[in-house]
Amino acid sequence: MLRAQNPDIRVSGTVLSASGSPLQYASIQVKRTTRGTTTDSLGKFSIMAPPSGTLVISYAGYQPQEVQVANQSALSIVLNAAVDSSMSDVVVVGYTTQRRNSISGALSTVNMENTEVRRVANVGQMLQGQVPGLNVTSATGAPGDGIDIKVRGVGTIGSTSPLFVVDGIPATDITFLNPTDIASMSILRDASAAAMYGSRSANGVIVITTKTGKKGRNSLDLNYFRGIQQAGNLPKMLNGRQYMAKMEESWNNTIGYSPSNNPYTADKNRSDLANTNWLDELFETGYSQNVQLSASGGSDKVQYLLSGTYYQENGIVVFDNDKFRRLTFRTNINASLSDRLRVGTNIQLGNTAFSRISSRGDAPGIIRHALIRPPVIPVYKDPSDPTWKARDPFTDLPFYKNNNLAAGGWESEYEYTSNPIALAYFTNDRVNNLKTFGNFYAEYGFLKNQALKLRTNVGIDLTMGHSKKFNQNFGDDNGGGEDADKGLGRQNRPNSLDEARGEEYAVTWNNTLNYSTRINKHSISALVGTEYITYRSDNMGGSRRRFEYSDPSFQYLDYGSDGSVTDMRSSGSAIESTLFSVFGSATYMYDSKYMLTANLRADASSRFGPNNRWGYFPSVSAGWRISEESFMKSAKWLSDLRLRASVGKLGNQQFEDYQWQQLMRKVGDDYVIARYGNPDLKWESTTQTNFGADITIARKLSVSVDYFIKNTSDILLPVNLPLSTGFVDPTYINAAKVSNKGIELAINYKNYDNAFKYALGANLATVTNKVEQLHPNLPVRVGDYWRDQPGTPLGSFYGYVMEGIYQNTAEVQQHLFNTLNAGAPDHPREQPGDIRFKDLDNNGVIDDKDRTFIGNPVPKMTYGVTMSGSYKGFDLNILFQGIQDVDKFNEMKKITDYDTRPFNHSVRTLEAWNGEGSSNSTPRSTFSDNGSSRMSSIYIEDASYMRLKNVELGYSFRSLLGKAVPQIQNLRVYVSAQNLFTVTQYKGLDPESTDSRDMGTYPLAKSFIFGVNMTF
Repeated sequence: MLRAQNPDIRVSGTVLSASGSPLQYASIQVKRTTRGTTTDSLGKFSIMAPPSGTLVISYAGYQPQEVQVANQSALSIVLNAAVDSSMSDVVVVGYTTQRRNSISGALSTVNMENTEVRRVANVGQMLQGQVPGLNVTSATGAPGDGIDIKVRGVGTIGSTSPLFVVDGIPATDITFLNPTDIASMSILRDASAAAMYGSRSANGVIVITTKTGKKGRNSLDLNYFRGIQQAGNLPKMLNGRQYMAKMEESWNNTIGYSPSNNPYTADKNRSDLANTNWLDELFETGYSQNVQLSASGGSDKVQYLLSGTYYQENGIVVFDNDKFRRLTFRTNINASLSDRLRVGTNIQLGNTAFSRISSRGDAPGIIRHALIRPPVIPVYKDPSDPTWKARDPFTDLPFYKNNNLAAGGWESEYEYTSNPIALAYFTNDRVNNLKTFGNFYAEYGFLKNQALKLRTNVGIDLTMGHSKKFNQNFGDDNGGGEDADKGLGRQNRPNSLDEARGEEYAVTWNNTLNYSTRINKHSISALVGTEYITYRSDNMGGSRRRFEYSDPSFQYLDYGSDGSVTDMRSSGSAIESTLFSVFGSATYMYDSKYMLTANLRADASSRFGPNNRWGYFPSVSAGWRISEESFMKSAKWLSDLRLRASVGKLGNQQFEDYQWQQLMRKVGDDYVIARYGNPDLKWESTTQTNFGADITIARKLSVSVDYFIKNTSDILLPVNLPLSTGFVDPTYINAAKVSNKGIELAINYKNYDNAFKYALGANLATVTNKVEQLHPNLPVRVGDYWRDQPGTPLGSFYGYVMEGIYQNTAEVQQHLFNTLNAGAPDHPREQPGDIRFKDLDNNGVIDDKDRTFIGNPVPKMTYGVTMSGSYKGFDLNILFQGIQDVDKFNEMKKITDYDTRPFNHSVRTLEAWNGEGSSNSTPRSTFSDNGSSRMSSIYIEDASYMRLKNVELGYSFRSLLGKAVPQIQNLRVYVSAQNLFTVTQYKGLDPESTDSRDMGTYPLAKSFIFGVNMTF
């Protein structure tokens, strides 16, 4: 016999805070159904529910509440603020999760509400300015270029990148991830937090969890945005008239050059001189767009998520040979096969394609040439020019005369730089990567309350890459080249194709046994596990020259010349390594007051010598929640106060394989030793000590501060052996030591009690970096412009110290009293108007002994400021990010302000020295050496900056759509601006770029974005 069911009734109500303020966007869910809604700006809601049903009401920062319907059609619900919501949060750490109140290490979680409004291509960019001690910078502004992430300074001369762990699987790169797929990110900064990852954790660990489906609701989300990009912070260069005047001045200031024979004076009235602004010609408006569609939901047994995303970005350089495309598809399924057995999988397939451009000043240096090419040369040749070609209409050599040597060929006094517009047009460098990343896990719960859980997790990280670069011949014939190439243009002579394919994969298998229980006031959790990782990389490539046809249809290796050994090249290599680990962790907490955690990991790696295959990485941490003590109960305003301390040892194995092995080379018919091996080669070890404190006041203001000491030893160095061993390459040994120490501070305040809700956050970190030790056979490490030696920061700039400009001959002779010029024995070669360098040893001679340390490339301070607010349907988010006390070698300044060749210069040279007292900072303009050829402090600039990274204003139509279109849960539109302005004294294109040497960096662009989010 069927019984009639009571029909659903409409239940309306209001959700308020304890202070009586309405809570907008509070979640209302009918228990054990997929039916739900949210409150409007007045805290009101309406929903159909069974008369005997139960409503589940939840809101961030408040205690969830279940309310019986009981045939009521009107409800008034008051939510109380969570007793300590931040302390009860579950945080993903090494191989498991922990409640924040049990963590005694230095661990930061990223506020995803702040990062979700960043409309960026790379997950790393989302982290900028969010966490203290995390320095995130863009390599350049070119689409597809990488992100540099450092945690707590620089502790090695090798790779400084942290370890990324995505859904339990380690990864060395996260550019394949779609930023909108990220659910949470945890930054493990100290040894206690990171020690569970042992030999790979010395540079820090970033644990990323992607989004999953939620039980009880099916939803469809559509996110779309489109933006435009423009170059900003461009230097002002000389125009055509100013350039000619400056060249005329330089000629007249050059010893041995007669003003009466000045070619620039004669040329000033020429009719064929252009007035080209090469930067304006090079940069255009770029654009980006992103579309994502995801479906998620589930029941008590199965939850799912499907997500597909397409992102594209066309850069700001003309002809769109700086493009980036990414297509990703991700699926996530979690299923409870029984009350004890749970399985799941998370698979992402992705394709990334981008066009590479010389974005760092490297050859061919597109941006570099845009800065230095004389403005009097036009972009295009006149079609009436006999050397004009339809396929190559660009100017190249200045005022080219078809290589008519009798007529001078071309006018070399205007310097034969390359045409940057032609370089951009003919750039043809494509990269395509296919990525498969994911895992499958199974978890089984033992004991009556499932306090013991066994979990096995298998992951795959597979990348198949293909790169193809065709070097098209173009430009003017300068008479050079091999006999077979006579008559061809000087650029890419002859044409050629470079192509490479590769495959790399890593398979990870980890198994953990996790036990957690609470006995009265005692909370105990313990974990033991094993992990096995195998890695292999295979690469092959080839190249050919002299393609008879250069049409894209013929840009394949088979169509190149095979007539000469020099026209063909092939290569192939493979690398493989294995890591096996055993690890354990235990945490004890008494009465939510006292915490103690101990970790130990043992790693065995094939990357190290047979005498040191195993490494051991222990850590211990302790915490004391003072706020839980009885003597603090009267302090009602104090929500939480805790002290933390930790110490531990971490490892680093991120360097090339096979460095411990002996290498041989063939000489004639014999094999000789090329490099002696080192069977004692072992891990680089980092010992960290951390002291921290956290305080939360009135559940609104939270402050966290940490002081750390990070000492890295056994850093690998290539050391030359005594000559008695023969002419061999340096052998790698564990020798160097580097220290980092600093303070990290995070402050956050939030107030959600009223209709206007807002949150403020600030974080700051300092670091002092120092080389403590090298090796007796390698007391200093020296580069072109830097030097490492004990007592100085890594990579410190080294050179002469500029102290002004010589104003007259007497000053020159007085300062250089012991300097003789071979051509004029009674006088130094320096002239008034030249750069005056500091004579450090006061001997009257400027030589190598007067060089010293002139700059520090390691930032001493990083910071970020976030602001967010909402009122009714409006929301606003702002992010400032900056770096303080960091230096950069501005090589472009060296060329555009001080070079003695006839390049174009910046307008700063209009203030060059032109007589006694006229300038003490910019030397005379000349074609002879004015001191600018020496590496000196004049080129080392303070690259500190503060940048408005992001501003986003949005409006949600949630309350307006609730009744009119119930199928749409939310519709949000927004406008966003990125890199809106930068405060800096740096004179280069971009102070943020990662390279310590700026050779003409592709700048970060200003972006203006419009977008819409819809949830069904």
